[in-house]
Amino acid sequence: MSEIKTLFKNFSWVTFSQVVTNLCAFVWTILIARYLGVTDYGTLSFVISFTVLIGIGTDIGMSVYTTRELSRDRNKTMKFVNNIVPFKIALSIILCLLTGGAVYLLGYSHLVVVLTFIMFIESSFITMFGFVSGVFQAHEELRPSSTGQIIYSISLVLLTVLVSILDLGIIAVAVSYAVAYFICLIYTSSLLVRTYGKPEFEFDFAFWRDAAIKSLPFGLTAFFYTIYFSIDVVMISMLAGDYATGLYNSAYKVISVFTAFYVIYQYVVFPLMSKLYAEDTNLLKVSFEQSFKYSLLILLPIIIGVYLYAPYLINLIYTNEFALASGPMQILIWTVVFLFINGVATSLLNSIGKEFSVTKIYIVAAVFNIILNFFAIPVWSYMGASAATVLSEILIMALMMREISRTEYSPDWSLLKNVVKVVICGIILAIVLYVINVSLWLAIPIGLVVYLASLYLTGTIDDTDRFIINEILNRN
Repeated sequence: MSEIKTLFKNFSWVTFSQVVTNLCAFVWTILIARYLGVTDYGTLSFVISFTVLIGIGTDIGMSVYTTRELSRDRNKTMKFVNNIVPFKIALSIILCLLTGGAVYLLGYSHLVVVLTFIMFIESSFITMFGFVSGVFQAHEELRPSSTGQIIYSISLVLLTVLVSILDLGIIAVAVSYAVAYFICLIYTSSLLVRTYGKPEFEFDFAFWRDAAIKSLPFGLTAFFYTIYFSIDVVMISMLAGDYATGLYNSAYKVISVFTAFYVIYQYVVFPLMSKLYAEDTNLLKVSFEQSFKYSLLILLPIIIGVYLYAPYLINLIYTNEFALASGPMQILIWTVVFLFINGVATSLLNSIGKEFSVTKIYIVAAVFNIILNFFAIPVWSYMGASAATVLSEILIMALMMREISRTEYSPDWSLLKNVVKVVICGIILAIVLYVINVSLWLAIPIGLVVYLASLYLTGTIDDTDRFIINEILNRN
């Protein structure tokens, strides 16, 4: 099977998983937000964001490091499994106790302390699942992790429905998150054992030290990346209160549905990039350029549609109580395209051994984001936080492109021409939808026809794209 066919097979699995996951996320977001109301939803959002930040310490970049190393040498699989799993368990226990104690000492309510413990346990399950998925990724087998995500999503929907019907309260909602991920982790771990053998845990401290040091750049990147994506919720809660946090996070949750493409890319293409770096640098450059182009081509019409129909979407998804969330949604939707482009650039730099450069970029972005939020939230509340997130993504893109331009993988002018063509097609689409001003359900088919016609007339689909399509369809 060619690399393109393998890529397409994995893309299909992850895409199916993400479709199911995001449909389920759509359901559980509505259920939880409507059940808890703006204020309690804001409290839960604060705890989730806080524990996500701390929970990164249970991984410190080992999942990404494992994927890269095993993509290059799969014979090391059991060595990594036997050592990394007990190491992560130890980290999780230590950090869970420290986090719960810190929240208590900071004077938060008993409810927040309990929620923090529960959501940190869920974060530990998530990072362990990330490691197991990373092992499968390295072997270019994405069906197990994709199925695991589906199991998690369906489990969480069923549990939140049960909590809502029985009116069990906010703590039960948090428990639902943890239980759903535990079920997912049990499933994927059992497949790992069945596929690669039963682990025999090792305490090779030299291996632990070496892995921790080499994982650190990935861990720091994840930490600072998460800071500027999660610190805004924490800062809004502290500076503007739970009501503003609830409005902001309700908009953000809708936006997160559209970041599914980013998740698909990270799962499918990063292992391939790591492999291509060792085997074929020319294909690695093509992979980067085409990923950049396709991300913009696919996401731009979605962004335009959400921007124009944000008030309608908020009222459709939530209730009138969340109507003010349409404002931050119109701003935050622009993070999607920059997020994906930055993900493409991050994967390229990580695969060619430039992870320290990525880490530095995200440190700069995190500091930049915190400073912007500190000044913007007291004045513009959740709207200021939304703008700070978009500006941080733009800064990251500029720094990433500068770093890549210094390598042999610097994009050709042809990529810039393709970007301009896609942007022109997006402008045409936006003008048409704004002028005709029809309902969302009519705008979708009309917009699709207009966008596809624009792509054809501008010649955006070139010979390389046709070759890839023919390869996927087995015409070559």
